Amino acid sequence: MKLFWMGVIPTRRTRFVFLSFVLNLLFPCNSSTDLSLQCRMIPNTMPVLEKKGDIVLGGLFSLHDMVEEQSLPFTSQPPKRKCTSVLSTLSPTRFNFRTFRWMQTMIFAIEEINKEGKLLPNITVGYKIYDSCSTPHQALKAAMELMGGEKSSEAGEKTQRNSTCNESVPMVIGDGGSTQSLVVAHFLGVFTVPQISYFSSCACLSDKKQFPAFLRTMPSDFFQVEALVQLVKHFGWTWVGVIAGDDAYGRNGANIFANEVIKLGVCVAFHRIIPKNRQQAQILPIISVIRLSGAKVILVFAVEQDAAALFDEVQRSKLTGIQWLASEAWSTAAVLSTPEKYHHILQGTVGFAIQQANIPGLRDFLLRLNPWRSDAQTDPFLVSFWEEMFQCSLGVQTESREKEGESKPPCSGKEDLGNVTNIYSDVSQLRISYNVYKAVYAVAYALKAMQSCVKGEGPFFQRSCADPGVIQPWQLLHYLKQVQYLNSFASEIKFDENGDPAAMYDLVNWQMDPNGKIEFINIGKFDGVKQQLYIHEDIILWNGNQTRVPSSVCSNICPPGTRKAMRPNFPVCCYDCVCPPEFWSNAERTTCIPKRVEFLSFRDTMGITLVAISFFGSFSTCIVVLIFFCNRTTPIVRANNSALSFLLLFSLTLCFLCSLTFIGQPSKWSCMLRHTAFGISFVLCVSCILGKTLVVLVAFNAKLPGSNVIKWFGPSRQKAIIAICTVTQVLICTVWLLVAPPAPRQLIPREEDFIILLCDEGSYIAFALVLSYIGLLAVLCLFLAFLARKLPDSFNEARLITFSMLIFCAVWIAFIPAYISSPGKYATVTEVFAILASSYGLLGCIFAPKCYMILLRPEKNTRKHLMSKAPSSKF
Repeated sequence: MKLFWMGVIPTRRTRFVFLSFVLNLLFPCNSSTDLSLQCRMIPNTMPVLEKKGDIVLGGLFSLHDMVEEQSLPFTSQPPKRKCTSVLSTLSPTRFNFRTFRWMQTMIFAIEEINKEGKLLPNITVGYKIYDSCSTPHQALKAAMELMGGEKSSEAGEKTQRNSTCNESVPMVIGDGGSTQSLVVAHFLGVFTVPQISYFSSCACLSDKKQFPAFLRTMPSDFFQVEALVQLVKHFGWTWVGVIAGDDAYGRNGANIFANEVIKLGVCVAFHRIIPKNRQQAQILPIISVIRLSGAKVILVFAVEQDAAALFDEVQRSKLTGIQWLASEAWSTAAVLSTPEKYHHILQGTVGFAIQQANIPGLRDFLLRLNPWRSDAQTDPFLVSFWEEMFQCSLGVQTESREKEGESKPPCSGKEDLGNVTNIYSDVSQLRISYNVYKAVYAVAYALKAMQSCVKGEGPFFQRSCADPGVIQPWQLLHYLKQVQYLNSFASEIKFDENGDPAAMYDLVNWQMDPNGKIEFINIGKFDGVKQQLYIHEDIILWNGNQTRVPSSVCSNICPPGTRKAMRPNFPVCCYDCVCPPEFWSNAERTTCIPKRVEFLSFRDTMGITLVAISFFGSFSTCIVVLIFFCNRTTPIVRANNSALSFLLLFSLTLCFLCSLTFIGQPSKWSCMLRHTAFGISFVLCVSCILGKTLVVLVAFNAKLPGSNVIKWFGPSRQKAIIAICTVTQVLICTVWLLVAPPAPRQLIPREEDFIILLCDEGSYIAFALVLSYIGLLAVLCLFLAFLARKLPDSFNEARLITFSMLIFCAVWIAFIPAYISSPGKYATVTEVFAILASSYGLLGCIFAPKCYMILLRPEKNTRKHLMSKAPSSKF
């Protein structure tokens, strides 16, 4: 049996072997030829309520919550199993009055059919009902009793020994819980014995491969989940908690719900299970999770006992402000709606309940019970019911009471059920009772169809009909699947291909009346056939007696101008509303304002300063050009290759001016211009200096005897060298612009109120090549100038070039780490500063001494002075 309890699905052959083994244990058969000993039955160890009839229907109802633990010595016949319940604030009685009403409804329906005689004329329907005690193994044992139990529980031992194995019931109505029905359905399915459940809604039971003989008058949880999902969608809740009972009903239903709402973009804040032991220490963590999650709408998918355990702890923890969603198992449960301690936390609860009906005559039938009636002696459940109802003793002392030392006053015999307000006699919310009623009538209509079969036109082999005298369960199952009738309540009763009925739910709202009692107000319905939800929002009262729909979102909808910023390690429904990257929140955090754009502007103090320095450098270069032009015939200008000097001054002017392209708002064209202009201008400048250095070296070597090197470095060759060096840089820049050109880019610091607008280099390799090429020419020029620094001329330009290139190289070597470490627009400032500093270095070191001599020491600007030998410098 452990295979069934653990939910393992064995093969059909394995189940048959297993069940054969169990049946052999229950009904061991002797191999003796003595027919009187051929089948020896273990006596029935379970209390049973039965009535004889031509056709006997089995029934399973959970009148208690558990089975008493017994000590089995294995040396004697085991005693009868006793069902009980734990006395607590959650279960104040040992007897489930609601389930007892369901059981009485089955008896009422059977007796109604027998009394009218129109549906099944000349046939008497009997019953055999067991208490499954809300436990799978007890439900399985009861099902086994129904499959081969005694015909009379009062039969003596002699009759039992002299009888053969008795026939089983042709079908079973029950059980209530999905977990119990799973076990029973596995067992009965092996023998194709039809089972109709009145309260098992687990969607797993719709699988006909596993449960071929299972039907139900209770809709599948697939439909209930669809209704709940549409409810969540309708009210726009995106942050919903899920709490489930630890059974097949709770776990399967909650899992389906969670999977479906996620498809709609709803996030499940948490998913917790109510433990079956219902201990406070096990439920407290659920309360903590509810508080921490911030979810205001929580679905409880559990049976009423588990829900009561949760809400008892919710009430004890003073957790309020939660909008509870109820699954149909407790959406109209009196155990939760009656106690006043739950009213303040459950008022406003919304949930789905199966449709109700008014069954005429049922209340009078329920009130007929009396332990002093002659027929009451055969009812094994009446004593417990009566004593729990009136808290008195009928003189029947049980072992459990002896152990607990219970003492109740004797019953007077004047107790009247009509004077007691109790869920048992409350017929205002007949929902599950109506399911039981429909299940009995479905069997009756199936039997009627079986009895009405015309010989030769039957549905079985060779168009045969069933034998009315010996009903085969598989034949009855065939007719049950075909049942379709309209009952007196204008409800059509039929089963689909999965054995499920048409799903119709009432949407109920728990509202408190002026007397402080909870009423179930119908606020809508769900049509499972059309998959349509209908809601009357204007009559809903939410938790806290509010008319406004509660909000349950992890994060509110972001206002216009803001965007969602996901929270790390949180579901997608949880986010912070932040401004777009280009915006910044105002001081009051009520709106977003554009961030200020930061770049090296012509209006900034820094930009104005750099522009002034740039123009001053250009102006100074023009002054030098003017001085040189006016004194172009003087020895100093002529001796230092005036053509290269003017070209160098022109390139320096370009270097000063190219720094202006780095100032102002970056654009596509300015970004491309600033880097290419900078690279080409400086290569032209350094190439001219390289040409002047080569001239100095060639001029010295030309004075040596036998030297003809001067012919290789004439004016045309100098221009060619400059052109080749410059064109090489132009090619590098052209490839750069074609492959990955520089472009404007926004740098948006998250915690700053500004946007940095700068030029992205595009290709860092190309940018590095441009700088490296300039550096290569500069180093080569420095090396050659250093070699020519001690040449014996009164005015040796090589020394000036050496100093200028030292400054140039020092500036650009320092530029690289400064550029990398400078944030935002200051990287651009660093680059402009390097351009201006190196340009001023070249202009000052090379041309300042010459201008000094031309303007202030004209006496030295003579051929004689320049040709005279000057002492060599130690530099």
